[in-house]
Amino acid sequence: MTVAQDQLDGTFMALADPTRRAIVARLARSDATVNELAAPFQMTLPAISKHLKVLERCGLISRSRNAQFRPCHLEPEALDAALGWIETNRRIWAERFDKFDAHLRDIQKLPTQQSPAHHQGAISHD
Repeated sequence: MTVAQDQLDGTFMALADPTRRAIVARLARSDATVNELAAPFQMTLPAISKHLKVLERCGLISRSRNAQFRPCHLEPEALDAALGWIETNRRIWAERFDKFDAHLRDIQKLPTQQSPAHHQGAISHD
C-alpha cells in the first residue's frame, strides 16, 4: 500500500463513525475548541478527545494554540482525496450501469421466442 492509500483508508475509517462525522460537519462551519465540540454529545471530554485524535491522525483536523485554547481546524485537503476517490469510482460505476442499461434495452428489442407448440398449431385435448 502507498502512503496515499493508507491516508485514504484512515479518512474513511475516521468518517465511518457518526460522532466524528458530526465533528467534521461542525468544523466545516468554523474552528472550535474541544468544549465547543463536546457540547452536543452525551460524552465525556476524554471520549471526545479520543475522537479528535483519530481525526487528527488521519489529517482531517489540526489543532493550533491560541493563548490557553487549542482550537480544532478542519483540513479540507484531506477530504479532497476521499472526494476524488468517490468521484472516480462513481464515474466507473455510472459507465458500467449505462452499459448494462443499454444491454437490457437491446435484449428487450429482440423478438420473443415462442414455444414450438405455438408455431405448429397446438392441438387441444378437450
